[in-house]
Amino acid sequence: MLAIERKSEIIQEHKRSEADTGSAEVQVALLTERINHLTQHLRIHRKDHHSRRGLLMMVGQRRRQLAYLNNVDVERYRSIIAKLGLRK
Repeated sequence: MLAIERKSEIIQEHKRSEADTGSAEVQVALLTERINHLTQHLRIHRKDHHSRRGLLMMVGQRRRQLAYLNNVDVERYRSIIAKLGLRK
């Protein structure tokens, strides 16, 4: 789980308007943070298959969010990809 302070920082960084907490960009950024954290956990605990399943589900969810964003607004998609350093 993300700490409340870290989650607030991510939302502040990626929000589109003042009251935005759930736009696709914010959701992708939060998922990316959780994915990175869980990836580090799985490097240490290689046999934690329950967490691995959760990681795969999060990756799929982020992929669907990015596909949605790509269909709706390509510029927003490209900017979030560049900001988060995805698609190397």
